[in-house]
Amino acid sequence: MERKSDYSTTGNILKSLLLMIPMVLMVFIFTSGGKPDFSSPVKLVSFLITFLFFNGLFFMILYKGKTNRYRLMGFVTLALFFALTFIVNLITLRGSMTFSNESLLACEIPFCHIVSTMIIIPAAITKTIIFPGSILEGFASISTMLVIVIGISISLGRGFCSWGCFYGGWDDGFSSIGRKTMIKKVNPAFKWMPFAVLLIVALISAATLSPAYCDWLCPFKTVTEFEKVTSVEVFFKTVVFVSLFAGLVVVLPFMTKKRIQCTTLCPMGALLSFTNKINIFGLHIDKDKCNNCDLCAKTCPTLSIDKTDIEKGRPSFTCTKCGKCIDACSKNAIHYHIKGTPVNKNHNLNRMLFLYPSFILLVIFAGGTTQQGIMLLIKLFTTGNLI
Repeated sequence: MERKSDYSTTGNILKSLLLMIPMVLMVFIFTSGGKPDFSSPVKLVSFLITFLFFNGLFFMILYKGKTNRYRLMGFVTLALFFALTFIVNLITLRGSMTFSNESLLACEIPFCHIVSTMIIIPAAITKTIIFPGSILEGFASISTMLVIVIGISISLGRGFCSWGCFYGGWDDGFSSIGRKTMIKKVNPAFKWMPFAVLLIVALISAATLSPAYCDWLCPFKTVTEFEKVTSVEVFFKTVVFVSLFAGLVVVLPFMTKKRIQCTTLCPMGALLSFTNKINIFGLHIDKDKCNNCDLCAKTCPTLSIDKTDIEKGRPSFTCTKCGKCIDACSKNAIHYHIKGTPVNKNHNLNRMLFLYPSFILLVIFAGGTTQQGIMLLIKLFTTGNLI
């Protein structure tokens, strides 16, 4: 049996503070870029708020022994501030959230990580990147994003969907509002839908040499950028992605307490599920401690746990490693686990080894964005405008 004191920080302020020292350094580096700029009071304030916020979240994860609650706060912050800063930057550069044919021809469209699911086959067959973005230059270049996707796949697998995705905080946040579940039963089979979406959009993209999901289905165009409405076809596309955002990102997550968009539509989630197979981090269910209350299955936001998974002693490979099932389990029967190590030992150590890279990933994506967002809000309150 694992010793309670072995890397356990729950309720222990001193140990929590000691074990978060490396994270304090990491948060400083990734929120300042290694070169803090305190040239104005606004920059100093935005840095301090961001620095204290993320260090505070990590301290609470350690001290309270709860992962999902405080992860969620940072994850939603990433999604909201990413949308805010992205939209403001677009309006500053282009005058609107829309892009035109000129922008397409000039390859000025930022590359989204979801596009990775559509460029592999065309790149292999035609040696062509079917996306109107820059290979090396500018914001969110193709090469930069592909390196990020590959690195994340190796380091966290589908954990990216709960710790780093620029969009995931939207449906994660709406699924966490309120306690009452209006739609109590969601068929677990829906978790396989993204794999069908992945296959279909990959094949259509290869056949048409265009990113099909981006053109027709991506709901997050609603909070980033979209094609200027100049025809009936574009108008129909706009209606589709706005409707998908309203339904799959806002309404259904709120009603079901599940991440419906991530669970049923996103092809990137399907692709990253395969990388869970090779990633060293996973979750283990101790069947000797489990009392079969099914609370883990009921609370899992991505339908990644059912009775069969409990019998196997691990969630489905669609698990996003958010930690919600671990926090909910009253018997401490679910733990983060490092593959290849004994399953019933060193639970606290395994949790710490998972939390450090996961939280660092969150800070990498959210640190700078949060600072920019805070500066924009300060500007809004002091000048009355964001631009």
